[in-house]
Formats: sequence, structure tokens, C-alpha cells
Amino acid sequence: MPAKIVLSDIELIDRLKLDDETALAAIYKKYWALLYTSAYHVLKDGHACEDIIQELFIKLWNNRYQLQITFSLRAYLYASIRYEVYRQIRKGPVRADIFDEALNHIHSPDAYDSMEYKELSTRVSSIVNTLPEKCREVYKLSREDCLSHKEIASQLNISTKTVENHLTKALRHLRTSIGCALLLHTLYLFIKK
Repeated sequence: MPAKIVLSDIELIDRLKLDDETALAAIYKKYWALLYTSAYHVLKDGHACEDIIQELFIKLWNNRYQLQITFSLRAYLYASIRYEVYRQIRKGPVRADIFDEALNHIHSPDAYDSMEYKELSTRVSSIVNTLPEKCREVYKLSREDCLSHKEIASQLNISTKTVENHLTKALRHLRTSIGCALLLHTLYLFIKK
């Protein structure tokens, strides 16, 4: 049995331009899992990720003669996926899970030195300060002091259900006030990975 020939990305692109469908299949096989993981990290929707990747490879095939990949194929595909994920998010409403993930990143220590963190943190603080007093207090105890619902309830002498209601109200207010900015922050974090 002959040894399997492994082609470089440049060779795969050259073959793609010569209408070699096996080159497209090889690129797909080589990069599909990585692209899916990257898209899923942001979208958390398997079907949407599969659709985005399928569209990307259809475009790759349809535009094969015009391909001008001046950097690596991997970088080109990642940039294309990031663009498509961004487009997918922009065309739909701000999803709660994406919003909440971005909000959690704001309060993570590894983000503290970035300019994006500082700008977003300032924006979040100003919006939190407009919340009703009890709601603001619950939010700060949860996000800034990292207390559990039970600990907040005990400290404020309210029920855990009331804590949950205040947090839901605070997050809903934040989501509608700065949803777009948080989506951009999430995409920034996605691009850095």
C-alpha cells in the first residue's frame, strides 16, 4: 500500500485553483474541527456553526480562481469564520448566554489590563449605578464580591428567590443597555484565542 501524500496548504490552494475537488475535501478535513470549535465557542449553537462552515467552504470553492491568500490558509479560514460569526450575531438578537459569558469575562482578572476591559467596565458601572438600590446592591454582591445567591440572601435578609429576581432584572437592564458593546467584547475575546 503506497504511503499517503500530505500536501502543504500552498499546494492545496494551487490544486483548488485547478478544480481539484479532493483539495477542497483535504482542506475541509484538515480544518473543519478547529473552525467548528472556534465558532461554537462564541455561538453555542451546533447547527449554526455547521451552517457557517458549510457556507465558508462553498464560498471557498466558488471563489477558488480569485483566491489571494497572502498569509496562511489557516489564518484565512479563521478570519472568515470570525467574520461569519460576527455577521450571524449582528443579524440576530443579543442572546442571553453570549451576553452572560461576556459579562463574566469583564469580571475576570486576565481582562483587567486591556483597554476594552476598562471601557466596558466603566460603561457597566455607570449602568449598574442607575439600577434601583436593592437591585444594584444584589448585582454588586454577586458580580464584584462573588457571593452566592444564598450568601447574598443571608446578608441582605431576603429570600434567594428575591436575589434571583434582582439579578434577572439587573442583567436584563444591562443586556438591553449595552448588548452591542458586550457582543463586540465577546468577539474581541474570541479573536484573541
